[in-house]
Amino acid sequence: MISGRARLALCAWAATLMAACALLPLVEPASWMLQAALVLAVQSGAGAAARRVPLARPVTVGLQALVTLMLLTLLFAREHAVVGLIPGPDAFGVFAGLLEQGGDDVSRYAIPAPLSDGIRLMLIGGVVLIGLLVDTLAVTFRSAAPAGLPLLALYSVAAGLSDNGVDWLWFLLAAAGYLMLLLAEGRDRLSQWGRVFGGAPSGPGERPPGAVAPVRTGRRIGAVALGIALVVPLGLPAMNGGLLDATGAGVGSGTGGGGTISAVNPLVSLRDSLNVDEDRQVMSVRSDTADVTDLYLRIVSLDDFDGTTWKPSKRSITTVPDGAFPTPPGLGPDTRRTGVVATISTADWYAQDWLPMPYPPSGVSIRGNWRYEPVGMTLVGDHGQNTRGLSYEVRSLQVRPTPEQLAGAEQPPPALLREYTELPDSLPGVVSRTAREVTEGADNDYERAVRLQEYFTLNGGFEYDTEVDVGSGSRAIARFLRDKQGFCVHFSFAMASMARSLGIPARVAVGFAPGTPQADGTIAVGLRDAHAWPELYFEGVGWTRFEPTPTRGSTPSYTVPDAADSSVPDPARPSRAAPVEPSAAPSQSESCTAQEKKLEACDDESPAAALPGGDDGPEWYVVPAWVLAGLAVLLLPLAPMLWRTRTRAVRLGGHGRSEADAGAYVLAVWDELTDTAWDLGISPDESLTPRGAAARIVRLGRLEQGAAASVHRVADAVEQVLYAPRPRPAPGLTDDVRRAGAGLRARVSRWTRLRAVFAPRSTVRVVWAVSARWSGVRERVAAMRPAWRKPSRQQG
Repeated sequence: MISGRARLALCAWAATLMAACALLPLVEPASWMLQAALVLAVQSGAGAAARRVPLARPVTVGLQALVTLMLLTLLFAREHAVVGLIPGPDAFGVFAGLLEQGGDDVSRYAIPAPLSDGIRLMLIGGVVLIGLLVDTLAVTFRSAAPAGLPLLALYSVAAGLSDNGVDWLWFLLAAAGYLMLLLAEGRDRLSQWGRVFGGAPSGPGERPPGAVAPVRTGRRIGAVALGIALVVPLGLPAMNGGLLDATGAGVGSGTGGGGTISAVNPLVSLRDSLNVDEDRQVMSVRSDTADVTDLYLRIVSLDDFDGTTWKPSKRSITTVPDGAFPTPPGLGPDTRRTGVVATISTADWYAQDWLPMPYPPSGVSIRGNWRYEPVGMTLVGDHGQNTRGLSYEVRSLQVRPTPEQLAGAEQPPPALLREYTELPDSLPGVVSRTAREVTEGADNDYERAVRLQEYFTLNGGFEYDTEVDVGSGSRAIARFLRDKQGFCVHFSFAMASMARSLGIPARVAVGFAPGTPQADGTIAVGLRDAHAWPELYFEGVGWTRFEPTPTRGSTPSYTVPDAADSSVPDPARPSRAAPVEPSAAPSQSESCTAQEKKLEACDDESPAAALPGGDDGPEWYVVPAWVLAGLAVLLLPLAPMLWRTRTRAVRLGGHGRSEADAGAYVLAVWDELTDTAWDLGISPDESLTPRGAAARIVRLGRLEQGAAASVHRVADAVEQVLYAPRPRPAPGLTDDVRRAGAGLRARVSRWTRLRAVFAPRSTVRVVWAVSARWSGVRERVAAMRPAWRKPSRQQG
């Protein structure tokens, strides 16, 4: 028959796996869970063997950690370990590299992310770490209630990242695992006491009276833990970027024509690209058009604005259309357009989930697993497919509307107008107020859009500078409008927000501005050509590019009425005129003049991003750090309750059945009784004898006869220990303490009972104990001082 502690270890293993199931929607495939279960089982088995010996508790935990490290070495770094198990410096280097890779993958992929080696190490390592904490608390230290904290942290982190609509299922599963662990501990404690603790059952099939209190306590702890699990994920700060953002990026599962996608915010890589030390070439483009000033390579559009940043909306994806793509939304037959064919080759190191293409695309020829998002007319890699080392052909339309067509555009469809003019309530009023001031007197949306563009590029006094830090949050745009310094992210965000405030449908596009022409007729697109620009919708033309960023990109010809038909390249665009060298970068210090900033002749240095608000992609340590932060957030307010629960379990535990420690057990039970009364409002009086103290507790607590008798029995046992030559055995003292506690709680208010649970008065003993130890240390240090340093007494 399985022992109680072995059953508890099995329940701890199962509870950890049940809580870890909340991570399943985050990654595909779910094969990592089987590996985590096996490693966790070996870890639990090592702990069970160590406790069977038995070994000291710290040695048991250390042995489990060592076995786990060896198993992780076997799974991830066996080629760099001694006999494939014993890790050395090379193995730890492999672990560091995998964790760094996992952090990069987390920032690039969305839910569900592909199961790369880095992500697999993060998942398995995190689960076995939580499992070690649960096993240590619940089995090694015999306290299952605090073991719910790491389980709760694991579920809370997973629930905060997931957005699959069935979070309640994972919550129920994790809750069931925790309650199972609590019940297993209660059963183990009851089995240790048997009839002495619970008393003989009054009849067949009846529950021993002693079983009622632990079951009731387990239910209460479970209810509190479940309530915290519901509330905590709502209170934790959001974590944005890639896999850590429910609206962040990647590809949904599914084949054929279905599936959904929610993309990573590409502003992460955009900000990094603008501030690299070396402008590495990302791709080479060969086009059949002579005018490449409008050859922007669009990656994705950001149409969801929450007041802090712009990000892609969740969209349905389907298979890539065979042949020609559908007509772009809003493009009418009267608008002039020209077909353009571009062949694009990407660098072997450039891994982008989204396919850079001119907008609007009319067809694409590409190999690999790609999916089509029809609203934004974009292609996205499926299950890990990216742009690394690709060569593909894109057929697109070069749309050339006239200012008259844009000025005479009809009202957009109501559904589109409603979706793309939505603004959050948190947006500062200065944004819409400035938009109205800038466009005052304009007759139509086209004139308003042009005035907004000119406000940023010509007459608003703005400067292009990546060294600024306007902060993040809902007031970031307001600070940008005040300070008038920023780079393409700030300009595109601000113009799109202002356009929406004027009722013009707007979104932000992210991709690459036209690169630098080469001698062989190709165009070299570098990292510093990364760009963001606003797109405004005009019925009959569709989504139309505007360029509000000074000295970047090219001004659209249709926004300059007297040059509507001109095909002369814009000479002010740095990505075409400046050489591909690190010196052609934004300003670095305050010594850089405004003119140098405009010419981008200052040294480059990575800036702090403003509007994206920290979307820099999490490092490998982010998830463990959030787990630890969740534990700290839960542990601090619950520390008094946990200390009191642990103290009660030790005092009323299974010790004291031998004559050697019977006296210590009786005194510990008496301390528990007086502390219980203290928590419920009856402070201890150390001047009284045990009998007098018992009478005082009975009188002040207004105890009934049964509970009063229990208090006196405990006091009698204490007097036997203190005064009798041979103390008589006193069975059932634990039951007496529980009965007396129940009687005391029945006579106080609900608020007093809650305070006794969450803020017990007796926890002040911790402060007293620390103070006493500190005094003892000081006395020992004073006693160790050399005799010649001790003060001598004056002889009178």
